[in-house]
Amino acid sequence: MDKTIYSIVLTVLLFASLGVAPARAQAIAGSSAAVSYTEKNSTTSISLQKIALKRKAMTEVLKRYNSPLLPEVDSFLDACETYNLDCYLLPSISGVESTFGRFSPPGTYNPFGWGRGHIPFTSYNQTIMTVGKALREDYINKGVDTIDKIGRIYCEGNTWSGKVKFFVAQFEQEEKKQLFFMQDAVQL
Repeated sequence: MDKTIYSIVLTVLLFASLGVAPARAQAIAGSSAAVSYTEKNSTTSISLQKIALKRKAMTEVLKRYNSPLLPEVDSFLDACETYNLDCYLLPSISGVESTFGRFSPPGTYNPFGWGRGHIPFTSYNQTIMTVGKALREDYINKGVDTIDKIGRIYCEGNTWSGKVKFFVAQFEQEEKKQLFFMQDAVQL
């Protein structure tokens, strides 16, 4: 009986800490392995658990790198929902371009190297939404729909896409780790 109560309380606290409306939760869909989601406008709804996993995975990886983007996890989630992107694509690009915002030009809020890093923005949120929109409209909607294809245009070097995939894999591994812990906690 105590284990059941513990599981219920843990689940309620987890979802209460999300601050995510059910309508928004239903809009975020897809696999983190894909560049874009295929379920965004379908009748398939995504569970709050999936959002919690992505939020927790992003939080943990950004903490690991002591990233100034840590408070922007919800901005990354908003961009992936709004522009139908893989939730880990934008943070992974920031990992390659600026070690998750740690090494970007001062005062630019530009962790993506956008415009060779010289384009200033007023906030990280503005940058995340701007780059997310550009990736959707100028890349993915025009058939540039994989990390390898994006890399050929986004960056002059030939190692960029491999590095982005490396960070995507870190987020995915963290998500799997969190899923394991969440399932273990529920089974108590």
